Amino acid sequence: MDLNLDGFKSWLINNKDFSKATISDTVSRMKRANKILPWFNDIVYQFRLEQEPAYQVLSSSVRSQLKRAVTLYFEFIEQANSVSSVCCKSNNMKVLSLFSNIGISETYLHEIGFDVVLANEIDEKRSEIYKDLYPNCEMITGDITDKKVSDIIIKKSLEYGIDLLMATPPCQGMSTAGKKDKYDVRNELICYAVKIAQKIQPKYIMFENVPMKLKTKIMYKNAEVLIPDYIKSELGNYYYINTSVINTADYGVPQLRERVIFLLTRKDIPNKWEMPPKENKIVTLYDAIGDLPILDPLIYDIDYSKHLEIFPNYEERAKIAEDISFWHKPPKHVLRQVISMQHTPTGETAFDNKIYFPVKKDGTPVKGYRNTYKRQSWDKPAYTITMYNRTISSQNNVHPGRLLDSGLYSDPRVLTTYELMLCMSLPKNWGIPKNISESYLRSIIGEGIPP
Repeated sequence: MDLNLDGFKSWLINNKDFSKATISDTVSRMKRANKILPWFNDIVYQFRLEQEPAYQVLSSSVRSQLKRAVTLYFEFIEQANSVSSVCCKSNNMKVLSLFSNIGISETYLHEIGFDVVLANEIDEKRSEIYKDLYPNCEMITGDITDKKVSDIIIKKSLEYGIDLLMATPPCQGMSTAGKKDKYDVRNELICYAVKIAQKIQPKYIMFENVPMKLKTKIMYKNAEVLIPDYIKSELGNYYYINTSVINTADYGVPQLRERVIFLLTRKDIPNKWEMPPKENKIVTLYDAIGDLPILDPLIYDIDYSKHLEIFPNYEERAKIAEDISFWHKPPKHVLRQVISMQHTPTGETAFDNKIYFPVKKDGTPVKGYRNTYKRQSWDKPAYTITMYNRTISSQNNVHPGRLLDSGLYSDPRVLTTYELMLCMSLPKNWGIPKNISESYLRSIIGEGIPP
């Protein structure tokens, strides 16, 4: 049986009040004992060790040190086995999720042999939703930069015997969808995930973020370094590192969403973790939501009677949508934006309309980017879902629509929350609690990585 010296070292750090030198010496002594007599998990090991000629020629003080190291290693194994029998009732890989949000990326892990047994999220509201979605997972709510919180995460991870650490630190400091700040403190949250990885040394690690992460610098040892270089410097001696920039549309997700994925494999693990090959078929927006019937928006800045004159089938269509999903509700928009989109063809922007172009409340033309007030295309995956997905005036948010006999285009609205779920490849019966606000859920979906 192979020694788990990395786990032993982490256990000593978190369970014994030893100095760094004492911990290093203890691990070295256990390694030396293993050379004299290969380790096996039986109480007779220590007796057998004492009978070995190579052990007997050692000085009494060295023999005592080796015996102490073996005793501690037995304590480590006993505690690990005790936790395993209580917490790990399956042979599935055990996962720690950091910066877990509400757990969108974990949605299908249980179906492929992964149990998310431990998670951390700073926001209490999101952690409560996570607990609703994953009742068998232990959630640690708190700030990972707080040593008390990170120490609890490390202790629990060692108890559970975590196999995979997955972390998606907030990306607003790097994202092209928001204002970038070179010194945004959120860019350095990756450091806390790396420190935890160093302590628990799981078999596999996955870091995920926006592609700008490859070009983002953080302060490290009083100098600016790129995040990939930092990861290599801190973990490269112990892990093989595979870095890929991927588009989720290449992996069966009906959404164009670029991400950078760091897959790390501990060097004692024979099978390196690699990105799977791209899928042959692209899933389009039509594939994802094309079977859903027309749904009119709710125009909230006019009288309801006037609204029904514009959309006489509104109530009937809203009822059909409600029967499809609780989250398939008519989005709310102002009249001037709805009119613009009624005259905007599939895949086009209202800025190209000669008459019904976007206007402000006072009637003056809106100045904006051509990827706003824009309908998506049926024959392509959805554009990247952002946190601002409920507004027509934000980027690439509007339903593709269909040309009607009247010459107008249907569905002059953004995608519903249900449609966003489908574009994230979430299940149609996703068990998200119904007592959270739709605007809040839309924002969370815009932050998530498709599972």
